[in-house]
Amino acid sequence: MKKSLASIIFLATAIPLFAGEKIEFKFKKGDNYRMLSTVEEDVRVNGRLNHHAQIVSRVTLSVKDVNSDGSGVLDGTYMTSESSTASNGTRLSWGEETKSSFTRAKNGKMTISDEYFMPIVRNLPIFPDSEVNIGDAWKEDGYEAQDLRREPFFAEKPVKVPFSATYEYLRDEEGLTSDSKREKKIFKVIEAKYTLAYQNPQPSSAMSDYPYSTMGYSNRLIYWDPEKGQIDHYTEDFRIMIETALGNQFDFSGRTKVEITEFKRTGTEEHVKEVQKQVEKMGLENVSVTKSEKGLTISIENIQFEPDSAVLRNGEKSKLQKIAGILNAYPDNDLLISGHTALAGTEKARQQLSEERADSVAEYLIRLGVKDKFHIFTQGFGSKVPIASNRTEEGKAKNRRVEITILDK
Repeated sequence: MKKSLASIIFLATAIPLFAGEKIEFKFKKGDNYRMLSTVEEDVRVNGRLNHHAQIVSRVTLSVKDVNSDGSGVLDGTYMTSESSTASNGTRLSWGEETKSSFTRAKNGKMTISDEYFMPIVRNLPIFPDSEVNIGDAWKEDGYEAQDLRREPFFAEKPVKVPFSATYEYLRDEEGLTSDSKREKKIFKVIEAKYTLAYQNPQPSSAMSDYPYSTMGYSNRLIYWDPEKGQIDHYTEDFRIMIETALGNQFDFSGRTKVEITEFKRTGTEEHVKEVQKQVEKMGLENVSVTKSEKGLTISIENIQFEPDSAVLRNGEKSKLQKIAGILNAYPDNDLLISGHTALAGTEKARQQLSEERADSVAEYLIRLGVKDKFHIFTQGFGSKVPIASNRTEEGKAKNRRVEITILDK
């Protein structure tokens, strides 16, 4: 007997086309990941809008070892940028760095010491030890480790706020990867939600004010790459409300977008020699290549701007166009542009000029299409980091430089 079309459709939707599978993190020693989050956030203090912020945080994670149970030992560097306005637009200045180290099991559970303030959200996501199918849901506990070291709280350790997260495996969805390859892949889309309703214990230290209660919620949509065993990207809507013992209220709400990509280590002798050969082949004068703490640094010494300004001369633009060809070989590594001056004028003027010149180079590289504004950061050092004596004109010329670092950390 022939089945009706309706019954065929019913069977197709009721019976899973694929068997369930375990979702778990995969770690490989030596792997390096970069996580870039952009946050649009409104901050209210005692019910009034205090300010709107666009926050860019950059995290690098290195798998230092893999234990016999498959858990990964990870070292992390966390940096949150601050926006600064340059003549040609808004640049992201390099912020304070925070280090961290932790172990993460294959199911996602973390083991981390109280000395570390990052990451803030811990034990999310956590996956079941069993196979899951589309439509399956589960619950797991986690916590936020809120960093309240600054005024007005001055907390010595992370303030831990527990939550119980609800997960649901929503669907499989085709999309593009976050890395530069932009490959089509089938992601597992997983929703993770939790609410906060917690009364903090009174701290042992004598604080004039402290977080009395924390409330709020977080809704994440996670795009999981089963081939890599890692998150590719996720979005989050959130609201966190903190009330202090003295009755002050702080309200943070907004939306977060996060991309997670692998990148290659550039700060090696092999890469330095390779890039140095390219520089010599291009005939670039006053350009050197070194291995630095943060990655591979291309230093442009005696860089020429219009007098007492951050306006690049045409000759330097031509030089940057050639250097752009080198930078394009590292599409998944972010860039840090650092400005330096010779010892002339006031300290304040030197600092401002070094920042403006770093911004100018960054803006030109963005115009060349090397990076977008969320993947290039700037710093100004004034005359604080000389590489030669400021007593000679030759030394001053070396100190007037801009450094382009292909970031590993």
